[in-house]
Amino acid sequence: MDKLKMHSVNKVDENIEKIGKLFPNCVTERKNENGEVEYAVDFDMLKQELSDVVVEGNEERYQFTWPDKKKSILLANAPIAKTLRPCREESVDFDNTENLYIEGDNLDVLKLLQETYLGKIKMIYIDPPYNTGSDLVYEDDFTENATEYLANSGQFDADGNRLVENTESNGRFHTDWLNMIYCRIKLAKDLLAEEGVIFISLDDNEVVNMKKICDEIFSLSNFVGQITVVGNPRGRDYGGVARMHDYVLVYRKSGLATLNLIEDSENEFKMFDKLGGFELRELRNRNIKFNKENRPNLYYPFYIDPTVEDEYGLHPISVEPVEGWIELYPLESQGINTVWRWGKTKSLDNLNINICAKPMKNGSFMIVEKYRESRMMARSVWWDKDTNTEKGTLLVKELMDGKVFDYPKPVEMLMRMCEMGTSADSEDIVLDFFSGSGTMAHAVLNMNAKDNGNRKFIMVQLPEETDEKSEAYKSGYKNICEIGKERIRRAGEKIKATNKEITITHEITPVQEVSLDDTGFTFQQTMFKEYKGETKLDIKDLHIDNLDTGFRVLKLDSTNMKDVYYNPEEFDASFFDKLEDNIKEDRTPEDLLFQVMLDLGVLLSSKIEETEIAGKKVFNVADNFLIACFDENVTDETITAIAKQKPYYFVMRDSSMASDSVATNFDQIFATYSPDTVRKVL
Repeated sequence: MDKLKMHSVNKVDENIEKIGKLFPNCVTERKNENGEVEYAVDFDMLKQELSDVVVEGNEERYQFTWPDKKKSILLANAPIAKTLRPCREESVDFDNTENLYIEGDNLDVLKLLQETYLGKIKMIYIDPPYNTGSDLVYEDDFTENATEYLANSGQFDADGNRLVENTESNGRFHTDWLNMIYCRIKLAKDLLAEEGVIFISLDDNEVVNMKKICDEIFSLSNFVGQITVVGNPRGRDYGGVARMHDYVLVYRKSGLATLNLIEDSENEFKMFDKLGGFELRELRNRNIKFNKENRPNLYYPFYIDPTVEDEYGLHPISVEPVEGWIELYPLESQGINTVWRWGKTKSLDNLNINICAKPMKNGSFMIVEKYRESRMMARSVWWDKDTNTEKGTLLVKELMDGKVFDYPKPVEMLMRMCEMGTSADSEDIVLDFFSGSGTMAHAVLNMNAKDNGNRKFIMVQLPEETDEKSEAYKSGYKNICEIGKERIRRAGEKIKATNKEITITHEITPVQEVSLDDTGFTFQQTMFKEYKGETKLDIKDLHIDNLDTGFRVLKLDSTNMKDVYYNPEEFDASFFDKLEDNIKEDRTPEDLLFQVMLDLGVLLSSKIEETEIAGKKVFNVADNFLIACFDENVTDETITAIAKQKPYYFVMRDSSMASDSVATNFDQIFATYSPDTVRKVL
């Protein structure tokens, strides 16, 4: 029996809990004056989260730390002056696709996506460098302060090299890797939806450290599981042990996230695989917390006919007494009367259809559910053929006409993660910011083709150059991004070609109008009539042709604005001439549009329509959500026509109005036709 507290609420505990929700890494453990371990706020870390300079602190506490960790936090929080520029010539179906392929340093890209995709990503998958002692890892510069970072975006060594080989002889072997990954995971968490999940592939070298990082960033309560993936059944030499496996860490953003059941395609986990395509699940609730006292509606008897059985050896049951039939209550467990999983009404509706009795060896019976859905909870060990690394290598080799990428993950393995973390009946966004050869994009396309889903992908990859001696380089792929983009192109073409013709058998009653939507596909088609009988519908050019296999290519670059736009403190007399135009000369109107979309939080996959009004090029984004015009000498006629469309946002260049009169009339025109429009200028 608990004692009454006899005092008011401890507001300190409440405040610590609130801080923990905002900054999980700022809540730690320490000993109080009585020697008891208690939760406490790490004020040094909290100060760091709220500061744009490194905060020093030396209090000893239980924590996971390493050299430059605070600078890694500083780097994650520091703003950048960069943008994403569209590249139509390397894209596929640029105007219609909702998928993105982004080239550039993923740290910078994650920062640029914060405004637009904050809380919008349903699933993240990454396969970061494994830090084996020879892999190239990102080297972020921790020697400069925030102001210097703003000036040049850092992350290059003294010789201008972007990548560095992290050998085990390096005294910062783990430190460099941890600094690289920490800031990226920190930014990635913010992009996840509250229902979102993240999957991270790792090997033994950093899995322990990565788990500590994720426990800190996501909180231990949001740890879902650690999956052991047997990717090489033969094993690779590991100092006397043939290592067969890697790992996948799974975390959720919050308690709102749930993982889906996955298809048990090979019936590996069926209790009974010869029972007409179903398995048998005991109807008794094995949770001893539930009993006839606290769940009386779940405690009632079944009556079993011991003399009749079907072809599977199952016996009919009733919930009402029948003469000669055996009465059965839920069995006892640990001396407690258990209950059924179903109430009496549901059982009555399913009698001898989905539930029946199974004889036991001791002569008694068990009430069982005939569970027909071939789905299961994902296991913590994956050892089937779909996880074999060699399968991934062979697929890419066949698709790309050569071995252009080492050790790509099997596409089926990533499809399984998509099945766990996304839904076919939604428009979930999947992000991979170490996308490599583009396996996750391939997996998303396959899943959408398989279940008629509408998932979107965002792939991010640094255009790391390929070795001149490699087969990839000899095949014409000068960097990894070229491999990834070409793989997605070929994968999309192959998926459409493979699924071009689909034959469906459909039972149709006499003279019944049937929409092709009844077959499970979501497309528009003329209704047709048919008479009863087996009718084969040859479906061509329907849902598979509507499958989005395209992608918009965006490339990380310096801001579209001249330096004077971002550094007014550096102005001097020589800059005055530059003020006539604050936009770099090599930037196009579409470049400006995408930077505006980033700044205003408009999805980069949004529909963009280009029109002409009074001789000026006008962009209409997401059906009037944003209208932009970056041409010179814009007149009242153009502004009036735009205002009449009542956009939510309107953006133009500050210097593009045709005259002082236009500038004077600008606000009045919008006040007349669209007073609620938010007006911005570059």
